[in-house]
Amino acid sequence: MVNVTINGISIAVPEGFTVMQAAKAAGFEITSLCSHPDLKVRDNCKVCMVDINGELKTACAETVTSDMVVNTYSPEIITARQKNLKKILSVHPQDCLNCARNLNCELQNLANTLLIREFSNRPLQIPKDRSTPSLVRDMSKCTLCQRCVEVCNDIQTVGALEVANGIVQTVDGLLLAETNCVVCGQCALACPVGAIVENEEMDKFLAAVADPDKIVITQIAPAVRVAVAEAVGMPTGSLDMLKFVAGLKMLGFDYVFHTNFTADLTILEEGNELLKRLQTGGTLPMITSCSPGWINFIETFYPDKLDHLSTCKSPQQMFGALAKTYWAEKMGIDPAKIYSVSIMPCTAKKFEAARPEMNSSGYQDVDLVLTVRELGKLFRMEPIDFDKLAPANFDSLLGAYTGAAVIFGASGGVMEAALRTVYEVVTGETLEDVNFNVCRGFEGMKEAEVDLAGTKVKVAVANSLGNARKIMDDIKAGTSPYHFIEVMCCPGGCIGGGGQPIPSTIEKRKERIDAIYAEDAGEPLRKSHENPEVKFLYEDFLHEPLGHKSHELLHTHYHPQKQ
Repeated sequence: MVNVTINGISIAVPEGFTVMQAAKAAGFEITSLCSHPDLKVRDNCKVCMVDINGELKTACAETVTSDMVVNTYSPEIITARQKNLKKILSVHPQDCLNCARNLNCELQNLANTLLIREFSNRPLQIPKDRSTPSLVRDMSKCTLCQRCVEVCNDIQTVGALEVANGIVQTVDGLLLAETNCVVCGQCALACPVGAIVENEEMDKFLAAVADPDKIVITQIAPAVRVAVAEAVGMPTGSLDMLKFVAGLKMLGFDYVFHTNFTADLTILEEGNELLKRLQTGGTLPMITSCSPGWINFIETFYPDKLDHLSTCKSPQQMFGALAKTYWAEKMGIDPAKIYSVSIMPCTAKKFEAARPEMNSSGYQDVDLVLTVRELGKLFRMEPIDFDKLAPANFDSLLGAYTGAAVIFGASGGVMEAALRTVYEVVTGETLEDVNFNVCRGFEGMKEAEVDLAGTKVKVAVANSLGNARKIMDDIKAGTSPYHFIEVMCCPGGCIGGGGQPIPSTIEKRKERIDAIYAEDAGEPLRKSHENPEVKFLYEDFLHEPLGHKSHELLHTHYHPQKQ
């Protein structure tokens, strides 16, 4: 431990702490633009100036030493911080009202905190990049913090962004769609301003609601409820599910369903696909196919290993196909009138919905994807007081779900849900303890061995594409010991998706994971094959897992991309 004095307070902190960390431990938050609690020290913005033993230095880059004396506030310090922030503001567009990050922008907040009201301004003129359906880049707003570059290169190992000639850009200055970008949106979560944001499409939703010829339906992804509470100013996970449904109907949705329904359905299809591969010598390890950012990654970097993917569509796309076939037929509704909206924690879902493979209903299966951030803005526009809303139920046929579906939103959740069902299918025994804790946790990679009636099945779980790359390199080398692998594109799983509320730090993601497992524990049914509506779907329409109708609507194949 090292003893330092901060603003007259003596405190002992661990060796290696930065002055910024030590100040926080003492109760003083130091302003900064380039610092992020989950990323490396950059020391780019110079807004965290403090007095260290009589000299002005940046708090993020200085490591504490014994008997160091730090002051975080003085007229000289404030002037230095203002001067450095004004340099950034001098080339930043002053169009806050047109920016997706308005009122949730770190630069805007810092300018307000440091009482900056006047400064010279000649913003850069750089065209926006709208080449992908998921993300919009406006590099005229870039503050050169380089957070996005670190996330893209070091955590996701995609390498679509770089620093060249003193600026942050796509590799070789290409349009984003021309790079290896997998549109995961982790760059948008890391960006402190609006230089990279999701492609906002709330206007399309509002137009659909206003169209009397459209029947607007929605599905809610497993990771949405716990995080949308944050987007409307409530504690993580505190929004009651049925009041959430009521709020969605107030926004104008005619029918409200849950992607959890098709998450349960995915387990039936995917679990049986795994068993078939184990029994017939199919390609192993089989890898989950729920995460579109991960699908983009394997298509781009490991196109010769696509046969390892499960052929199951994601729950989003399974729902889209069923809504415009089975549900439309049952309701007597012309599928051409159905406008299907999914609410997702993920920017890559926008890309997935637009894929040419996703039209097995005869139409675009999912018409529109809104992120949690977009939904939060719609709720705030209303505005809706959820405490005063009367609960409303999900609509039938595609709305029931189990706890197994709920945990799809966390890394390891798909694997755990699959094991709950596969165990009972193989052994014929009731699984009394459904908690596969070995699958849980925020670690980047987890592994386990499960005994299925004498057959030892080795499984692995990976979250973030950097960890997926390690698994794929082992498969490519022929050294992978696993039979079944779950991969989620984003750190922590869908709870850390690129469309989730900002900030989305590791600490915040852990809160979301805890809320998801708490919801699972409270569900009366916790195994996917016990979902009564899924059972009825098979009896009435699909007939059997992996059957003809299932393959037609619920399965697909992917193809090499870009490289």
